[in-house]
Amino acid sequence: MRWQRSSQFRGLWPEAAPWAVLLALGVPGWVLAASATVAVVVPEQHASSAAQAPLDWLLTDRGPFHRAQEYADFMERYRQGFTTRYRIYREFARWKVNNLALERKDFFSLPLPLAPEFVRNIRLLGRRPNLQQVTENLIKKYGTHFLLSATLGGEESLTIFVDKRKLGRKSETSGGVPVVGGSGNSSAVSLETLHQLAASYFIDRESTLRRLHHIQIATGAIKVTETRTGPLGCSNYDNLDSVSSVLVQSPENKVQLLGLQVLLPEHLRERFVAAALSYITCSSEGELVCRENDCWCKCSPTFPECNCPDADIQSMEDSLLQIQDSWATHNRQFEESEEFQALLKRLPSDRFLNSTAISQYWVMDTNVQHRYQQLGGSLKVLLKKMHRIVRRLFNLCKRCHRQPRFRLPKERPLSFWWNRIQSLLYCGESTLPGTFLEQSHSCTCPYDQSSCQGPIPCALGEGSACAHCASDNTTRCGSCNPGYVLAQGLCRPEVAESLENFLGLETDLQDLELKYLLQKRDSRIEVHSIFISNDMRLGSWFDPSWRKRMLLTLKSNKYKPGLVHVMLALSLQICLTKNSTLEPVMAIYVNPFGGSHSESWFMPVNEGNFPDWERTNVDAAAQCQNWTITLGNRWKTFFETVHVYLRSRIKSLDDSSNETIYYEPLEMTDPSKNLGYMKINTLQVFGYSLPFDPDAIRDLILQLDYPYTQGSQDSALLQLIELRDRVNLLSPPGKVRLDLFSCLLRHRLKLANNEVGRIQSSLRAFNSKLPNPVEYETGKLCS
Repeated sequence: MRWQRSSQFRGLWPEAAPWAVLLALGVPGWVLAASATVAVVVPEQHASSAAQAPLDWLLTDRGPFHRAQEYADFMERYRQGFTTRYRIYREFARWKVNNLALERKDFFSLPLPLAPEFVRNIRLLGRRPNLQQVTENLIKKYGTHFLLSATLGGEESLTIFVDKRKLGRKSETSGGVPVVGGSGNSSAVSLETLHQLAASYFIDRESTLRRLHHIQIATGAIKVTETRTGPLGCSNYDNLDSVSSVLVQSPENKVQLLGLQVLLPEHLRERFVAAALSYITCSSEGELVCRENDCWCKCSPTFPECNCPDADIQSMEDSLLQIQDSWATHNRQFEESEEFQALLKRLPSDRFLNSTAISQYWVMDTNVQHRYQQLGGSLKVLLKKMHRIVRRLFNLCKRCHRQPRFRLPKERPLSFWWNRIQSLLYCGESTLPGTFLEQSHSCTCPYDQSSCQGPIPCALGEGSACAHCASDNTTRCGSCNPGYVLAQGLCRPEVAESLENFLGLETDLQDLELKYLLQKRDSRIEVHSIFISNDMRLGSWFDPSWRKRMLLTLKSNKYKPGLVHVMLALSLQICLTKNSTLEPVMAIYVNPFGGSHSESWFMPVNEGNFPDWERTNVDAAAQCQNWTITLGNRWKTFFETVHVYLRSRIKSLDDSSNETIYYEPLEMTDPSKNLGYMKINTLQVFGYSLPFDPDAIRDLILQLDYPYTQGSQDSALLQLIELRDRVNLLSPPGKVRLDLFSCLLRHRLKLANNEVGRIQSSLRAFNSKLPNPVEYETGKLCS
């Protein structure tokens, strides 16, 4: 069978394109088209000529020629300066090929004209051949399919766009460009050279393309485009062996194949299909097995790794590595983009920028956000492709002895880029920038860089951060927030100076030590005070029917102006007559720093967690007991005067319940009916005295009105706040603390009420400006 070949040329007819000239070269099937320098004709020029008027529909923006792809390509080249186009092409006729042998069998019921050798190989297989025999005798010799029908034919062409202005320059055309002919016009010689090269394209394609590409690179005067469809490089088709090289690859011209098993006897078809599947799928290295929607190769002993396509796995792993490189390239391009670098330049350098501050600049920059969205879109495409490859890779490695090796990259969050900006700002003093650690304000440099950290400006903000950076050195603080003091370029919490010059408070006793001293009634912890009572005298018997009032006072302003006193315990020694049924009951009021009795607070004995009286027998004959209430370090408090109100109650035994009951005694007018007498031998206060300098505190208060410097005023306020808190800490128990500090100012410093109020207001205002201020409510005790 011999295949025919036809040739035809394409181009615009002369009457359809007035600027085109068609030149026949004499070689069958070849056409060389040369366009003139004028490629565009405006519609007005066509309207002026009656002969060209019918062609206006072809050249308008709505005409078919204007929408043609070739015209669009030509116009694009024309705008670039390539005003002339040469195109040479050849086309082979399209043939429809059908298998006549099957047509004879289907329509005329004739036997298939099979080759004798093919029939002999079928007979050699026998009745039950194994898969290896089918593969060796049939598949490897004849394949698995044969051709039913196909379409032959195609086209190939060469297009050269020429810029005659560049081609006419001797300086550019003389180097490396072959000159044909002896004409003095270099432009004509160069055009002639292009004519000859175009004419030799189908004779010596590789040499022609090599010379054309050389001219294109050397001069920049031409652009070469090669188009090939169908029978690439074939000139004739003499037999079926060349069919595969001339099949047209297009959707409408598909190759139709049929399995070879239809030509085999019935008993060989199933074995042939199994052998073909094993041959195609397992590459003759095993047998294909399918069970429960899953197929694999049962490997032969010679090929134990037939289920593991190493080449495909390696290719996919290489693809994953390429995607990782592309991923890194996208991130690097984003970092090097104009938008990212512009944001970096706009950031202020006179203060430290933490991640929050950088995020605010980031949000306000719409350009960098748009560029970041583009980065996210590109990475999502790569990630989707990577997941697809990974799924295929796991499917391939399902029955491999080794697992695939790859690493999935992760999209960098915004926090990474904010930290990256910090690293570029503060860790870029070396070739490769380091990594900035915001917690420690330091840089981690690359292993080959000794130092990468640059000057880090001071951090502005609240608390220990700087209020302003120093003008001469931005790495150090220039000023601090209230409550902090500038020390060596840093803002440190401003701590009140020691209060020992004003009030000594560091004389606490340990609980065990205090308990031991109280048991021994050690005189070293007794605060000597003055006993005053108009109702009774110490050591004398009295009738307790009526309430008795007594007090212990220190008169510190008169006798001890340099001391304040702390009470740790109160003790009374009470004696009762024999067979007395009276029980003493005492109410204790404590005045912390002096003043009237109304400025005393009531001691809540045995209420809540407050301690109760402890009674110990002293003299059984006289029925004397020591009544002691121990406040200890937990309930200790300041005292100047202790008021004791003594009354009594009758103790009786309830016969019905064997419990002791108490009731108030009736007024006795007849002394013979007295229920007993009572005597108080001692009344003592145990505690200690603290040094106190009222003049120094007055000088400290004067600094609030006449500060020498702002620092001295802040220091005085801090010391007064510390003094206030330490004094109020010894407030008696209750839901609200009592304002003992105002009592100290009022009675020991002799300040007026308005002065005390002004000082308290100043302290509250300053305390609200301090970091982490602690405010607590206090109750008024002193007027």
